[in-house]
Amino acid sequence: MPDVMKTLLLNPPSFENFDGGASSRWPATREIESYWYPVWLTYPAGMIPGSRLLDASPHKVNWQQTVQICKDYEFLILFTSTVGLESDIKLIRKIKESNPNMKIAFVGPHGHIKPNETLMASEDIDFVTRGEFDHSVVEYAHGKSLSEIQGVSYRKDGKIVHNPERPQLHTEELDALPFATDIYKRDLEIERYNVPFLLHPYVSFYTTRGCPALCTFCMWPQTISGHAWRTRSTENVAREVKQALGYFPQMKEVFFDDDTFNIRKDRVLDLCAKFKPLKFQWSSTARVHSDYETVKAMADGGARLFIVGFESGDPQILKNIKKGATIEMARNFMKNCRKVGIRVHGDFIIGLPGETKETIQKTIDFAKELDCETIQVSLAHAMPGTELHDTMAAQGFLKVEALADSDGHQLPHIEYPHLSKAEMMSGVNQFYDDYYFRPKVVWRIVKEALWDSNERKRLYHEATEFLTLRAERLKWARQGGEDYKKPMVSVPETPSASAND
Repeated sequence: MPDVMKTLLLNPPSFENFDGGASSRWPATREIESYWYPVWLTYPAGMIPGSRLLDASPHKVNWQQTVQICKDYEFLILFTSTVGLESDIKLIRKIKESNPNMKIAFVGPHGHIKPNETLMASEDIDFVTRGEFDHSVVEYAHGKSLSEIQGVSYRKDGKIVHNPERPQLHTEELDALPFATDIYKRDLEIERYNVPFLLHPYVSFYTTRGCPALCTFCMWPQTISGHAWRTRSTENVAREVKQALGYFPQMKEVFFDDDTFNIRKDRVLDLCAKFKPLKFQWSSTARVHSDYETVKAMADGGARLFIVGFESGDPQILKNIKKGATIEMARNFMKNCRKVGIRVHGDFIIGLPGETKETIQKTIDFAKELDCETIQVSLAHAMPGTELHDTMAAQGFLKVEALADSDGHQLPHIEYPHLSKAEMMSGVNQFYDDYYFRPKVVWRIVKEALWDSNERKRLYHEATEFLTLRAERLKWARQGGEDYKKPMVSVPETPSASAND
């Protein structure tokens, strides 16, 4: 058996404080500095002996330090994103200058959707992966030739070769993967990971892959993870929770970062029965489909908070994006969560198909009616590979030149004849102001920090960051989106290419 290549798995410092691709569904520099765990990179990291996972941004490793670290390795697995691609290509040029023999693979949704374009963007990239890449990169690190590896694209004799697709992993194969928390313990500092609405420090990982929902804007199910919902066994999940509790006594909660944690009632009830004796606190993503019995079981099993994508308060917009949920379902779900004492962080999006000034106000009013503990308001981003991207491109609405500014913050890149980019940015500002500058919400946030000095420091830091970016957004909107920081990430105006083209 050949020697295993000395391998570095990298979530790159595409921008300062950038929450990049390796677990972020919306890669961007956040309003408040925060980071998700690079879960996708942990599985191959656990299967390649002697490897290291470097999550650069949260560990404050800049690009110069990254280049130095790469000198000690033979193989680099870099998780790129559409937002960070240009920056990542500049980074690997510097890496190759200092380590010319290093082999480089780009993994993640962007290469999956646009393998040709990604490879043509830089000769420094040896191959890109399509779909789930857990075993593709491991096989290469163990010496297998590219021609024998499923799910990769590479150059050969001046042409780009697309090997056959790699089958998705199902329960038996998912259970056989290393635990993400093993790699957290080995390579990461959990105190570096902060999400404002989660307890700090937290640890997150997946219990499933894929999502059967058909939301047109959502990147993961339409790219690397797919719509087929595939589960780890509940016994396997419970074992990882128990291990994490032992590894990280300072951890205040576990976050289950599945696309659709609560989609099947019987599995949720089984998990909660296994969680209850472990006596730990946890949060998760959730759709609004669960009934009272399920929500109550989750609360009894330790659930503290759900992240729920409500998206819009307009019924037609929900239909336009194929959300598969209604306004009334959202109301009932919130009512049940309040009954059992589970908090909700609500996600909303400005600029989806059908958006008008009136529907923005309707969504703000709906959010205030739901009265979630906290909210996040995002601009609609039509990521390559999504149905939303193809629809917006075909209708000529991808008119703005950038997904993000030069610091990685979101910019509106969809623009309608009746709703300008500046009006959408103003809608985001108004949404946050109308929601959070209500006395009861201010008191709800402040009262939790009164008796906890760590929470007071965290709240002050987050509020300062948020108000700074709020001022920049107001300036951007007043200027009509002109003369702001130079856009860095161009957005294609044609439908994205399939990996099978």
